[in-house]
Amino acid sequence: MQSLSFSSPKRSFIVVAVAALGVACAQTPAQAAACGNGPAGFGAWLEAFKDRAVAKGIPQGVVNSALSGVSYDPKVIYRDRNQHSFKLSFAQFYARRVGPQLIARGRQRMATHAGTLKAIQKRYGVPPGVVVAIWGLETNYGADRGQGFSIVRSLATLAYDCRRSAFFEKELVASLQIIARGDMPASALRGGWAGEIGQTQFLPDAYVKYAVDFEGNGRRDLINSAADVLASTANYLKGHGWAAGQPWGPGTKNHEVIREWNRADVYVRTIAKLADIFEGN
Repeated sequence: MQSLSFSSPKRSFIVVAVAALGVACAQTPAQAAACGNGPAGFGAWLEAFKDRAVAKGIPQGVVNSALSGVSYDPKVIYRDRNQHSFKLSFAQFYARRVGPQLIARGRQRMATHAGTLKAIQKRYGVPPGVVVAIWGLETNYGADRGQGFSIVRSLATLAYDCRRSAFFEKELVASLQIIARGDMPASALRGGWAGEIGQTQFLPDAYVKYAVDFEGNGRRDLINSAADVLASTANYLKGHGWAAGQPWGPGTKNHEVIREWNRADVYVRTIAKLADIFEGN
């Protein structure tokens, strides 16, 4: 959902240069490099990271259990290094991503979750159609929620890798926060290779900031709870300045808020058009 300098299953709009994989020298934890370009130094880096995570407030027990046995994942690096950008016009992108079935399923979800969506709009000011449009485009209403990668392992691998180590270390710490506050165990945190979680593909830092327990069961569950998924998505938009009762078409403030969800113009326009359909505009 966030705008990143890599393309994930939901955003493939930014060209990433192919980088050669190297092999780092093995080091002790005290000498661990800040990052590496191969698996050799990963173990030492991980031990050093554990100390940094505890210093950031993650309980030692959570750090030990969540990171126990975590290894470098070359499949994640391969995907990061072999992304393919594509450029489509809005008409081409919309035709590829939106069809009668997606619209029909969206209308069904609008009816099924009508009460929840009404309560969400009352609390966050975001109309049901906007939230459901994002839900449909991100994961086909939860049917396609990622490739089953371990979020912790993927983020540890990317945090160690030198290409964007600082960004992904922040996301790795956030994934440990999710575990520490009891939202989900590490074993349940599975999703996209770049760390996307759940039915609207939150990265962990956004999960920590915007996920809400709309069901009231004490857990923020963006994988299995439709109510939490929809409310958290609305909360994200509100947190980025959504103006209740205002339009969301091109040129409006709310259109720019949707851009905080995804920077690609064709994606933003598709959300806006699909939301119009669901809202009967």
